[in-house]
Amino acid sequence: MANPHRQERLGELIAAELSDLIRTRVKDPRVGFASITHVEVSGDLRHAKVMVSVMGTPEEQQATIKGLVNAAGFLRHEIAERITLRYMPDLVFKLDHSIAEGARMLSLINQVVAEDQQRDAQAPTSTSEE
Repeated sequence: MANPHRQERLGELIAAELSDLIRTRVKDPRVGFASITHVEVSGDLRHAKVMVSVMGTPEEQQATIKGLVNAAGFLRHEIAERITLRYMPDLVFKLDHSIAEGARMLSLINQVVAEDQQRDAQAPTSTSEE
């Protein structure tokens, strides 16, 4: 089992390389709006779970994941040329909903704040003198 710090560093390096490759080398139009949010490398450094955020409809998100799965061999080969490793991890792409969920939570918080401000503005102000 690899050092956890090494796993984390390797994940960050793979994420950076994947982001660059997707932006510059992948020609599949389905992959255009993909952002790599996190890469989790297994303890034996043989597998890497790539978390991908995609803005769009659920159909567009699934199409993007399929495009990345189709390009996985190419991406793995290109990363292996850029990074010196004994074994290049297999890439498994997973949809990351954390950004969309964060945006939804922010929207809910803003809605509650606006409702509170509206209620405070409508409430009569009373002054008490002692």
